[in-house]
Amino acid sequence: MRRLMMLLLAIAFVTASAQEVICHRGYWDADGSAQNSIRSLVKADSIGAWGSEFDVWMTADGVLVVNHDATFEGVTIETAKWKQLKDKRLKNGEPLPTLEQMLECGKGLKTRLIVEMKPHTSREQELEAARKIVKMVKKMGLEDRVEYITFSLQGMKNLKELAPDGTPVYYLNGELSPLQLAEFGMAGIDYSIKVMREHPQWIDEAHSLGMKVNVWTVNSDRDMEWCINYGVDYITTNAPEKLQHKLLP
Repeated sequence: MRRLMMLLLAIAFVTASAQEVICHRGYWDADGSAQNSIRSLVKADSIGAWGSEFDVWMTADGVLVVNHDATFEGVTIETAKWKQLKDKRLKNGEPLPTLEQMLECGKGLKTRLIVEMKPHTSREQELEAARKIVKMVKKMGLEDRVEYITFSLQGMKNLKELAPDGTPVYYLNGELSPLQLAEFGMAGIDYSIKVMREHPQWIDEAHSLGMKVNVWTVNSDRDMEWCINYGVDYITTNAPEKLQHKLLP
């Protein structure tokens, strides 16, 4: 009977333990906002989101730019110079932001900054992007507020090597088990809801290894409830306020 009670308490702890909300590309589905905009970062902070994710590319002349796609208004970021992009506008009228501007804004906020380094065509350019990102985060005094994610396996290794010890780095692609990622020194698994539904056992495996679990991009009621019930640590979503409501005790 005692063992049964302990098991039930453990299950209750996993289900009721704090689960955090991360805004996908910021809180962009709000008045006056846009994906990967300064406004989306401020809005994420204003609702008390634990984290706000945004995407980073490096231009041919070494400027770190925040945008999800490889192109912006027909210009390929990797091969363009900053002067070809600096006057372009987001859907909410803001200028296309640089990483420097995003971090400068983040300094005055509380939400954690989830920096996704996009896979670059050239390994050399990707390594240089990783170096510049980590250096800029240090310069801004934000090393304790930034986490790194990437779809690039080599980029993951670069960020792990360049960032200070203990900095959370996560891999997004979905083909490696928690044990494999632990061997690389990753902080946890950060996989899509599709991947996690196919491998729900990875949640317990990650936790048994002392790793965290994030799932993205979780927007439907069904997927939110699945993540909550399975006890994942972080849930990345385009609907942060809906998710926050579901997480209320």
